[in-house]
Amino acid sequence: MKNNKTMYLSVLAGSIMLASGTLSASEQERDAAIERWVDKFEHSTLSREEQIQELKWFAEAAEPFRGMEIRTVAEGLTTHKYESEVLAKAFSEITGIDITHNIIGEGDVVDTMQTQMQTGRNIYDGFVNDSDAIGTHIRYGTTINLSEAMADEWADYTNPRLDLDDFIGIQYTTGPDGDIYQLPTQQFANLYWFRYDWFTDPDLKAQFKEIYGYELGVPTNWTAYEEIAEFFTERVNKIDGEKVYGHMDYGRRDPSLGWRFHDSWLSMAGMGSKGLPFGNPVDDWGIRVDENANPVGASVSRGGATNSPASVFAMTKAVDWLHAYAPPEAAGMTFGEAGPVPAEGTIAQQIFWYTAFTADMVDPSVAVTDDEGNPKWRMAPSPTGPYWEEGMKVGYQDVGSWTFFDSTPEDRRTAAWLFGQFTTAKSVSLEKLIEGLTPIRRSDIESEKMTEMAPQLGGLVEFYRSENESWWTPSSTNVPDYPRMAPLWWKNLAPVMNRDVTPKEGLDNLAEAMDDIMKRLARADVFDKYAPVMNEERDPEYWYDKDGAPKPKLDNEMPQGTTMPYDKMMEEWQSGNSQ
Repeated sequence: MKNNKTMYLSVLAGSIMLASGTLSASEQERDAAIERWVDKFEHSTLSREEQIQELKWFAEAAEPFRGMEIRTVAEGLTTHKYESEVLAKAFSEITGIDITHNIIGEGDVVDTMQTQMQTGRNIYDGFVNDSDAIGTHIRYGTTINLSEAMADEWADYTNPRLDLDDFIGIQYTTGPDGDIYQLPTQQFANLYWFRYDWFTDPDLKAQFKEIYGYELGVPTNWTAYEEIAEFFTERVNKIDGEKVYGHMDYGRRDPSLGWRFHDSWLSMAGMGSKGLPFGNPVDDWGIRVDENANPVGASVSRGGATNSPASVFAMTKAVDWLHAYAPPEAAGMTFGEAGPVPAEGTIAQQIFWYTAFTADMVDPSVAVTDDEGNPKWRMAPSPTGPYWEEGMKVGYQDVGSWTFFDSTPEDRRTAAWLFGQFTTAKSVSLEKLIEGLTPIRRSDIESEKMTEMAPQLGGLVEFYRSENESWWTPSSTNVPDYPRMAPLWWKNLAPVMNRDVTPKEGLDNLAEAMDDIMKRLARADVFDKYAPVMNEERDPEYWYDKDGAPKPKLDNEMPQGTTMPYDKMMEEWQSGNSQ
């Protein structure tokens, strides 16, 4: 262990102070900081005394690193800004470790992380990196295996109250070997979003039923979603004199367009295999693995499903809905530009809406809250496509997680590990949840404070309290190199969204590009384990004749539309019987 001499002297000094029965000036300052911050962390599932005990543990564990300057990084979500502006200051005052928690773009986080992994140069001491990269972290041998570290180098620096079983996303940061590689610090899902006030309006309900023959409600399949989109865009057209739209999306050629699709869009249509969390053997990217977790291909010809009929259906609908039912400007928008649009009050529904925008939706000043600040909207389970089967994942969750590398000097990454744990500690996690609405702990979700807030959050609390929440999962361990492979999605599917190529052509190009990268990675022999072992190409019918994914084209991809009243859906959702 590095800094053994420093640690010894710190322990010796502490023993002398304890024997004398007095507190040093630094200890008095530390205790005063703890008392001051506990007052600010008003909401916690711990008692005040338990919070003080936990924060004292951080102060004492940090003694060997007092005075160090540590740099960590995360993307610009509200949650991470709270970590940067509030929690970093609290940690620094309590521990004496000077933390700079930088906020940069998500793509920049991935690029910087990739550079550190490839060069071995320490750029940041800790990264908040999406668990989508778990397949990368388990293979390269440069990411710290947290399970091993907590039992070895970090045995004395792991919070006794960490309570890994309380983390709702820990299964997504766990490798096939059962070891944990990342520690979740924020989590949000993509769900269905809609205007509850419009969907319960008697006149609109009567008009919809007369035209389509069934009730206006939360769509449970893609046919109903499309018909509701058509209804509001073309039949209703205007509400209170303002043009309204039945769908919202974005289509600009930009890295964020990739998130639109590799964040489980194809699996929502039913492209992958059954099995949670990711689909086995074919995941939500369409990548197939063998029984040893080795990727064997993305193309249908290799047993994958990236360019399968279910994927073609999903991309066809993405293109058609964007151009027919979304505002004209949506096709030229990025993720960040499109995100706030539903809050402006002209969108009836959105099939693929990130709950990270919840905080913006509950602002009393926006058009989708009433005079008392209550939401006019709700979130609900996403409708599934015609290829979806019981036992498959339904949608996506983003799980931003603390990640550490062996390129960081041991003392620096240990100090950063302490900060990572601090940002997830029960003493602060409920306050962080209230601020950013991206839950990570079951105890926080079940807290009285969340029960109190639930009516203002449009279904967020109900979603995370449901057993069915586990059907929404991140990208899988099947993806061998996320930083290299994620850009393939927007580069190959942007021409599809722009209608420069057909969905089939774009997906064929994507699948081939994914296979090419996996073949190059296999030849380069860069992985410690779970390296690609590519299948030989076969006639697609060979795979279609087998059970599961890839699936042959359905004769009817648009069956009768089906909906459910929101309140009934929530009853079933809470009972664990939805979908």
